[in-house]
Parts: sequence; C-alpha cells; structure tokens
Amino acid sequence: MAIIGLDDTDSRERGMCTTYLATRVAEAIVDDGGRVERRLLVRLNPAVEHKTRGNAALALHTDIDPDRALNLAAAELEPLAETDDPRTSPGVVVADDPPEAVPRSVADFARRAVTDLLDPAEATDLADTAGYRHRGWAGGRGRIGALAAVGAWRAFDEWTYEHIAYREFERCGSLRDVDEASVFAAADEWYPTAWDTVDRVERQAVCIPSAPGPILYGIRGDDPDAVRELAGRIESEPIERAATFVTNQGTDAHLRDGTIGDLSDGHAYRVDGTVSTEPETRTGGHVFFTLSGRDCSEERVDCVAFEPTKRFRDRVRALRLGDEITACGEVSNGTVKLEKFAVRSLQWTAETTPTCDECGRSMESAGRGQGYRCRDCGTSAPGPETVDLDRDLERGWYEVPPCARRHIAKPLVRGGFDAPVHPER
Repeated sequence: MAIIGLDDTDSRERGMCTTYLATRVAEAIVDDGGRVERRLLVRLNPAVEHKTRGNAALALHTDIDPDRALNLAAAELEPLAETDDPRTSPGVVVADDPPEAVPRSVADFARRAVTDLLDPAEATDLADTAGYRHRGWAGGRGRIGALAAVGAWRAFDEWTYEHIAYREFERCGSLRDVDEASVFAAADEWYPTAWDTVDRVERQAVCIPSAPGPILYGIRGDDPDAVRELAGRIESEPIERAATFVTNQGTDAHLRDGTIGDLSDGHAYRVDGTVSTEPETRTGGHVFFTLSGRDCSEERVDCVAFEPTKRFRDRVRALRLGDEITACGEVSNGTVKLEKFAVRSLQWTAETTPTCDECGRSMESAGRGQGYRCRDCGTSAPGPETVDLDRDLERGWYEVPPCARRHIAKPLVRGGFDAPVHPER
C-alpha cells in the first residue's frame, strides 16, 4: 500500500500541470502491474505566494511498494516539471499508510495547509518522523503540498469531483479548439449536479483554462458519473487522456471563523460585522466599503469586490449603512477580498437632511445641536428626516459569478448554507 503525494511541478508562464503529472504516474503504476484506487486533487491555501492559479496538490492511493512508487513518480516528474522557472520547486512524498490511517499529525498538517502558510522544513521533519520517503527538486518546497495531499483523505470529510480532459501534449501553448456551444448545452443539461462549467451572463466557458498547460477542460460537480457524462458531450480537438479526481474543490475548506480585529494576511475568513461606510467605486472599478464589529466596537476592516467579480459588485454597491452581514474572503494587505457575503439584516430607513416645505430645497445645519434651517425661507427642523429606502437586496447569501470563483470556494447552488441563497450561474 502506498500514497504518493505530488506538488509544484507547473509554471504560470511555461505551463504544465501537476494533475497531468499525476495522471501519467497513475498510468505508469498500472503499466507496472499495480492498481490505483483513488486520485485525489487537493486545493491548498489560495493565499500562498508561490502558487499557480489553483494551488493544487495531488495524491494517488495505490497498492504498489512505496520504494517502487517513489521511483515511478520521480521518473515521470523529472522530464515534465518546469524547474527552469525559479518559482517551481517540486516535491514527492510517499507514505506506506492506508489513507484513512495516516498519523493524526499528518492529517492536521493537511488541514493547516489549506488555511495557513507553512514552512518546507516542517514538512520534511514531519515526513521523516512518520517514516515517509520523499524527494525534492529545485529546493523541494512542493513537499509541503505533497505531504498535505498524503494526509488529506483523513483530514477532510467533504469531497466533490472533477473530470479533466487533456489535450495532445505537443499542442500546449496553442489556442484550444473547443466548441463552446456544445459546452453550454451540456452545462444546462447537468446543472446543478455539475456546476461552474460556464458563466451564462458573461457567456464564458469557465471550464476551459487560458493557461498554456495540457488541460483542455475540467468539469466539476457532485457526482462522478455526471461530470464524465457532461464531458462526453463536449465537441473538441483530440483528447490525449482523461482522468476523474476526488477533490475538495467547491467546499470552502479554506475559510475559518474570524473576528474583526483578529484577522491576518494570508488567511481566509468568515467574519460578521455591520456596514459602516457607503460602498465606493474606485479607480479600476473596484468597490470598497468598511465593516465594523456588531458590538459597536471601534474595530473595523475594509472589504473589496474587485472588478473581475463583475456583477457581484452590484450586490456590494446595494449595501447600506447599518446592514449586518457575514463577509467571506482572503485577507490581503489588511483588506478582505470578498468571495461571498450573507445579508443578516437590512436597514429599511435612513436619516437624511430635511427638505424645506416652502421651497423644496435641502436645509442646512444651524450648528451643533441646533437642528436645520432653510437660508431662503427661514423655516427650520429640529433634526434629520427619516426616509424609507428601496432595497435591491434580500436576506441571504450572495456570491461572485462562476467566471471569478476560486476553485476551493463553495458555490451557493451546492446548498448547506445557513440562510436563503441567491446563486450565480
């Protein structure tokens, strides 16, 4: 019995993909007379500096000898890994434990790899303590993700699926030839069991990557047969090989419960608060507002919906002072980068400067504690006027659209949320 963990073989500029490497290793195991029981795709902390877009680590659960497993993995990795990129630092960890019986310390490490920033030395020390075989290239930082992938099956309870089709390797770097009409038709047929295949509003096939790697498309969902059947309906250039992975994508495993005032960069949180500034659209189309603690404390944090989140920004712009929400997202430079939010309570009235009954103009302040007056008519009012608000939001959860969704973020259509949901598709 062996678990093979793999990570950090690809490059943002040069391409490759660790899922492709894992698929090649799985084929080598079968060719060697072994069996692969499970292919695991584990999304790690999306805030990690050195990550490529999805920050994926891979694990293969197989029945071959651990020494043979390490040799087969190394033989496939060395010609494929993009180690000419200084940010690529591959690692392999091989365990001889059953996946459900890895040491608790390894499972804890896997959980922390999804929510925290970890050190390579901790990974190698823990692998040595567990008696695991491991190798690194170009520094071997990928042993962090490889060890996390080894421990993931024991660490997590919620899993989804992704079926990935790979193009002929010599085509990497060229434009992908996929019939998008067939993608949209298949996506409609299998939604919501298969999700985030397309973005219907932006008319974008989000299952087709733009990076120069070997993935042709990836279909995600809650049922392995559904993602495979959907993929079978897509018309495209030739497929070299394909594989179905068990994955923690779409689970929100990266989010931890936080409190305003105790948030730190490099982590993602769910945090409750009260909107304390009107949303403001700044240069570039990014929308910012400030969230304060519900206990009337002075602690506060800025939140932002970036321009690539598209129509989600309209949901954020619809927030008003005093609305109580739960905000979810990664903290970077002290600001929460919103992935979704839940409206807990809405303000239906607001105080505004009173209007003069005589001339219809806004009054002006008469001084601290002296109410308001109209300079032209001489009329006065003791205080601000209360007006009703028209609201474009309802109680419940709102999310970024599929075109902006992180791999690990949970789509609202999957359910299991603590309030009504308003899914994007």
